Amino acid sequence: MKRIGNVLLAASSALTFALLYAPVAVTVLFSFNAPRGRFNLLWQGFTLANWRHPLGDPALTEAFLTSLALALAAALVAVLLGGLMALSLARARLRGRRVIGLLVALPLTNPEIVLATALLNLFVGIDLPRGPLTLLLSHSLFCLSYAALTLKARLAGFDPSLEQAAQDLGAPPLEAFARVTLPLLAPGLLAAGLLSFSLSYDDFVISSFMAGETVTLPLYLAGAFQREISPQVQVLTTLVLLVSAALLLLATLSGMPTLRKAVDLPRRDPFGRP
Repeated sequence: MKRIGNVLLAASSALTFALLYAPVAVTVLFSFNAPRGRFNLLWQGFTLANWRHPLGDPALTEAFLTSLALALAAALVAVLLGGLMALSLARARLRGRRVIGLLVALPLTNPEIVLATALLNLFVGIDLPRGPLTLLLSHSLFCLSYAALTLKARLAGFDPSLEQAAQDLGAPPLEAFARVTLPLLAPGLLAAGLLSFSLSYDDFVISSFMAGETVTLPLYLAGAFQREISPQVQVLTTLVLLVSAALLLLATLSGMPTLRKAVDLPRRDPFGRP
């Protein structure tokens, strides 16, 4: 029975991974397709011509760069504000901390359409034109809770006596934070940044309410099914996939030693003895 269970577990795991990555594999495969017509949906033959001009579609390229810049800016704002919120929740002795923590987590449970409608009413009410600014504000707000909770979880295992010891040895508060706390928070900052970037980059619902005349990549792809699906769509998607995989690998390789140090430091003797 144990062997049968192991076989069933391996088979179900293989089936799950196959269903998960099959669409990704098809996207990569069709980036090498030579389509006949406007829609790159049927396999016609292998070619490398699509990869020679990955930015050959001007409208697609502009939407791609817009989404890239928007996601980077939104991730930066979300990590900065989320980090301050996480530090306040983890360190400050505030009344109603549980209520505040619940309010921070509440946007994660709301449907995205609710946030999009509320923000639209707000921006229309203050007569703020929809465009890049409203996109940045709404995406930053959407990612804020994810970043704050990710960093709050990282701070839960942090020993504040390390920073206090640095200040007792003569380091100013800002220097103690920069040289002790910030390196230990680096894995959490990286995780919050990557999560916020991914959420902003592929967001469609909020973008459709806030974009105005600005076209992001998800909005462009949603309209492409009515106009034309060029091979460059799959080429850029494959490039984003490769960059994401490279960043994940880099974060894993660089974060593991930092994580081990973060776990070991609080357990060391105050005089440096193991």
